[in-house]
Amino acid sequence: MFDDLNITLTVILFLWCFGLGAIEIEIEGGRGWAERLPTWYLKRGRIGKVYGWFMGHRPLTGYHVYAFTIPLVILHMPFGMGVDWSLSAELSTIAKYFVLAVIWDYCWFVLNPAYTVKRFKRGNVWWFEVPWIWRFPLDYYMGILVSIGLVSLASWNVGSDSILMEHLWLIVGLLVLTGLTVFLAPLYHRWYRHMRRAGADDRDITPLYGAPAENEVWNLGTPDLHPLEGEEVSESAARRRPAEEPR
Repeated sequence: MFDDLNITLTVILFLWCFGLGAIEIEIEGGRGWAERLPTWYLKRGRIGKVYGWFMGHRPLTGYHVYAFTIPLVILHMPFGMGVDWSLSAELSTIAKYFVLAVIWDYCWFVLNPAYTVKRFKRGNVWWFEVPWIWRFPLDYYMGILVSIGLVSLASWNVGSDSILMEHLWLIVGLLVLTGLTVFLAPLYHRWYRHMRRAGADDRDITPLYGAPAENEVWNLGTPDLHPLEGEEVSESAARRRPAEEPR
């Protein structure tokens, strides 16, 4: 019955999800979907509208372009390390990505003291203004269903259900480890607060100095980047540019 359960792979992939969720907490804090990061938001235009249609009307951000694609690239690493590529293998890889994306996203909420399991519900997450079923947004269910659908195609392509069974056991294993994380999350919350207690931060004794050209990047506020070197600015564009604020 458990022949298709790869415990080592399941644990490694879960730790991958845990790590992605945790590092995003360190980057974003309690403001999800890159809300306070110096990145761009895109909802208009063809790309923004198509992305929003598939992603529950969430904006595409520069942060998520990399946050989504780099993990997918990493999952393809075995193909560069001796594993033969095939259509079935590709479908299985993308299927893993979809289910892992759900787990890593949920880990962000479970571990984030600004949310936790108790506060993870409709109305508390502006980027999940989609239908919710029980305690989870529709996106989670769709991610897992798409994952199962892709791996079912892979199994059909090779004429064996072994790939599908292995994937289903992977999902079960990931859900069990996620449940364990929910149980142990208060320990993470305690450590998170401990590392941010008053007087604990050592920035004041660290010799920090700014980048040599800080004005070349957008650090929130009104964008006021000068044009690229050699690029001329039209008179109308110059009139639209707001006056530079004193720094």
